[in-house]
Amino acid sequence: MIKKIILAFAFLLSFVASYACTNFLAGKNATVDGSTLISYNADSYLLFGALYHYPAANYPAGAMLDIREWDTGKYLGKISQVEHTYNVIGNINEHQLAIGETTFGGREELVDSTGIMDYGSLIYITLQRAKSAREAISVMTDLVEEYGYYSEGESFSIADPDEVWIMEMVGKGAGNKGALWVAMRIPDDCVSGHANQARITTFPLEDKSNCLYSPDVIAFAREKGWFSGKNKDFSFSDTYAPLDYSGLRICEARVWSIFRKLNPEMERYISYVKGETSERMPLWVQPTQKVSAQDFKTFMRDMFEGTEFDMLQGVLAGPFKTKLRHSPLTYKIDTVEYIHERPIATQQTGFTFVAQMRSWLPAYIGGILWFGVDDAASCLYVPVYCCTDKVPLCYDERNGSLLEYSATSAFWIYNAVANFAYSKYSFMMPEIVKVQKKWETDFNNLIPAIDKVALELGEPEARQFLTSFSNTQAENSTAAWKKLGEYLLVKYMDGNVKRESSDGKFTQNEFHIPPGIIRPGYPQEYLKTIENQLQNLRYKSQEEINAAE
Repeated sequence: MIKKIILAFAFLLSFVASYACTNFLAGKNATVDGSTLISYNADSYLLFGALYHYPAANYPAGAMLDIREWDTGKYLGKISQVEHTYNVIGNINEHQLAIGETTFGGREELVDSTGIMDYGSLIYITLQRAKSAREAISVMTDLVEEYGYYSEGESFSIADPDEVWIMEMVGKGAGNKGALWVAMRIPDDCVSGHANQARITTFPLEDKSNCLYSPDVIAFAREKGWFSGKNKDFSFSDTYAPLDYSGLRICEARVWSIFRKLNPEMERYISYVKGETSERMPLWVQPTQKVSAQDFKTFMRDMFEGTEFDMLQGVLAGPFKTKLRHSPLTYKIDTVEYIHERPIATQQTGFTFVAQMRSWLPAYIGGILWFGVDDAASCLYVPVYCCTDKVPLCYDERNGSLLEYSATSAFWIYNAVANFAYSKYSFMMPEIVKVQKKWETDFNNLIPAIDKVALELGEPEARQFLTSFSNTQAENSTAAWKKLGEYLLVKYMDGNVKRESSDGKFTQNEFHIPPGIIRPGYPQEYLKTIENQLQNLRYKSQEEINAAE
């Protein structure tokens, strides 16, 4: 199936990196507290990171809803509105239903340019209409059946407090309504993931409790001449989104990087993601230790540390071990094409979240969207309760844009800190992580007390209390990040480092002038790698000059 195609990294990139995201999913018996989890880094060079809100509402019979493509705003058409919709904050609703996605593209001829439902509209409309994961699958597939599916192939993460599902979907081509799809329930004691490559291969045709699929998912492939074997051998991924080298090294590698942390047996799939062996990596893995929401935040910050793909090592990391790699992902030297590694944590993330659903609490209290903007490695995950019905100013999609800086926008504040840190990563990242850990530890410790207060209130009062709490934490943490950026600028201005006393204050004289600065220069190991190029810069002694004369 997959041959050794590693030579010289020669390949043609087959998907648009602008819409390259990462998701992980965990069943309730795979987590330390019995919650279900899904995570999402929404990665796009064109995405302004914001927290979206759709308030619960009632509509008259016959009402229609305009559909605009989520990525571009392009008008696609109208669909029938339902009588009642649920409150949605970000990618979770008030019933603890959460949905994420990654784009895998698939066969180009299957995109239906005449469809109305794009993947983003599917997500946010379904969150307004469904209470559970199974109901969400029904709503999503019914919508594309009636109105057509406009987008490329997608993998969806769909979870409620009891069940976690992965659903993969592609269209049927222009003018052909409906979609080809398979949905698999993640075993309760397992963790799954997807990252811009279809991952469902064969599936249990008779297990309706754990596997759902479109009636023609196999017949359609037979009609097209893409499959001729027995039904039990049909592979969704191999048929509708065949693997190539980019699917391995750029996409599957991200899933492998976390699977190897969950279960050491997954280390052996390093040869798979390098294109050296053909055995597909499993759709899910049973972790050797149960995971937490905080673990999932760490997963979303992964940069291949501890592997041969480590973004913080090698010549491309530069003297200060930066994770930043400038686009595009591939580049040529003479006639040979090379690739930058593509980690989970990337600079083009618009927003990121870990959705936590807790079945033992009332729905409006149980769901928490741990939300952040910009690069997951250097941002902060802030708790937003699923009943929240007001967006704080710092996360408001109207507060700034990609082309309009706003001093009160979290997206711009976190970008300012991250972009400054990229140039001196090994110096500044430890400072960022220190503040990050303090805030997130405080949040984790605070949540049980907030839950307790909410449980003692009536539901209307609890919803108001949790909305206020979520908004306050968002604004306070954004203000703290602005302070962090100011501190880093003062301390590391112009590449020099100002000294601090034991109490964390800058040392200075009575005229507020530092008594001295640290000029760290370049690490010796980096200087050694460019030693030959340094010969022309070598300082010569007077004796050497005299000898040359």
